[in-house]
Amino acid sequence: MNRRHFNAALLGAGLHATRGFGAARPPNIVLIMADDAGYGDLSCYGATRVATPNLDRMAAQGVRFTDAHSSAATCTPSRYSLMTGEYAWRRKGTNILPGDASLIVNPDRPTLPSALKSAGYRTACVGKWHLGLGKGDVDWNGDIRPGPIETGFDYSFIIPATGDRVPCVYVEDHRVVGLNPKDPLAVSYARPIGGEPTGKDHPEYLKMPLSHGHDQTIVNGISRIGYMTGGRSAWWVDEDMAGVLTRRATDFIDKNAAAPFFLYFATHDIHVPRVPRAEFRGSTQCGVRCDAIRELDWSVGQVLTALQRNRLDENTLVIFTSDNGPVVDDGYADGSVEQLNGHTPAGKLRGGKYEIYEGGTREPFITRWPGRIKPGTSDALVCQIDLAASLAALAGAKPAGPDSENVLAALLGQSKQGREQLVEQANRLALRQGRWKYIEGNERAGAELYDLAQDLPETRNLAAAQPERVREMSRRLSEIRERRAP
Repeated sequence: MNRRHFNAALLGAGLHATRGFGAARPPNIVLIMADDAGYGDLSCYGATRVATPNLDRMAAQGVRFTDAHSSAATCTPSRYSLMTGEYAWRRKGTNILPGDASLIVNPDRPTLPSALKSAGYRTACVGKWHLGLGKGDVDWNGDIRPGPIETGFDYSFIIPATGDRVPCVYVEDHRVVGLNPKDPLAVSYARPIGGEPTGKDHPEYLKMPLSHGHDQTIVNGISRIGYMTGGRSAWWVDEDMAGVLTRRATDFIDKNAAAPFFLYFATHDIHVPRVPRAEFRGSTQCGVRCDAIRELDWSVGQVLTALQRNRLDENTLVIFTSDNGPVVDDGYADGSVEQLNGHTPAGKLRGGKYEIYEGGTREPFITRWPGRIKPGTSDALVCQIDLAASLAALAGAKPAGPDSENVLAALLGQSKQGREQLVEQANRLALRQGRWKYIEGNERAGAELYDLAQDLPETRNLAAAQPERVREMSRRLSEIRERRAP
């Protein structure tokens, strides 16, 4: 570990390596990435129908950001940007992936985990991956590579894609967990395989009705996207998933407490299918989706407890955020729409998952480092894409990613200044510059311009009233788009 570079990074962020701290080691880094959690889904962000005490404690002890973003309004592109520090729209094939997609992160390129690994960190990926595995047709019964290990992680325990997509198995490092070789696993997104019942043909077998899609192979009484057969000993149980993933995350902390580590803990909650454990069902006033938020908060609490148990609190930077904005009905008729009871998943923001408006990319984002981060709130414009450069700088490593900016001072609460501009991605691109947001036009909609300082819900399109600003921001967006990534 290059402690000189680490101390220089601290000084650059306005911090000082005290005698005790400088003699110890660089901080551990825990990045918790929730799935589909919206800006208004946490009680520390204004939710009143669901309580998130562990996340509230994080916010009370750290910095709660009000203008922090994922780079995209859907999961695969935002996670690609997080790992690579590159806008996903620069690369073909980075939209939402099927469960049998090849790895879309080039193993030869620098990544956030590889940068930290080069600086001496032990790195782990636990939870949702959804960046593809292997090259071409994957043999799920043998070694599955390349994957997280080849992109910079020392250890991985993942669900390959999403909970509503096959294969419904865990993969540890390069192998499916608990697979019986006498019952080989096969996966297809092209055609039905094997004799497994599907939700389309046998809705009577379902414990969770469908609203749209998701009508293929049934696993654990829930039908999925895609087909799979065999490998029954390895099939996950949805109700157990939060517990399984959280235990793997805390086990990693327990086993690596003696040296600097980076843990990327990507929860499945609150993505569909929403099947929280019994202790969380009915625990809120806004239905099963909010019950899954409670389970998410429990997972965060378990991680914080593991840090405390190992006396790592004051030497660990914990970051919590979500991969994109919220969605309520995402394919399953689980009662989430009917039971919202006044809960507003995106808060005052317009839109959510899949949409270009602020609700699609503006995320809950909290940083906590007791003794190093002064508690408060920040309206600095930051993005998850910036973690590649910022965390590398904190570790004294070479930054990763052509679009990532070092906003470490903002993340640590030492500066109110974040990045000056940000490109947001959904079905079209948008450019944020300070208070202004420009959304490019396409064949379905014209250009839009919003003054977020006066109109956070994006209700008044000022494009016609300010054509010069539209032209200038359109020109700037084109410049960013045309800049070639290495």
